[in-house]
Amino acid sequence: EMPVLFKKELQNEEAKEGKQVKLTCELSKPDTPVKWMKGDTVLCASEKYEFKQRGTVAELIIRDVKSIDS
Repeated sequence: EMPVLFKKELQNEEAKEGKQVKLTCELSKPDTPVKWMKGDTVLCASEKYEFKQRGTVAELIIRDVKSIDS
């Protein structure tokens, strides 16, 4: 079985504090489970973090961005 690769890697995004930002990556295989992390910490869906996945595209939406989110 072929390994899953990034077809489009994460890009740096800028956002104003208090706004939201969307991070997107594209994988080589559709519906592959994605684990979003900040450093060694796995992010969990919450009021702050929302995860979406459609086919090969995975998105992380970070709400109410603060400088600590960089």
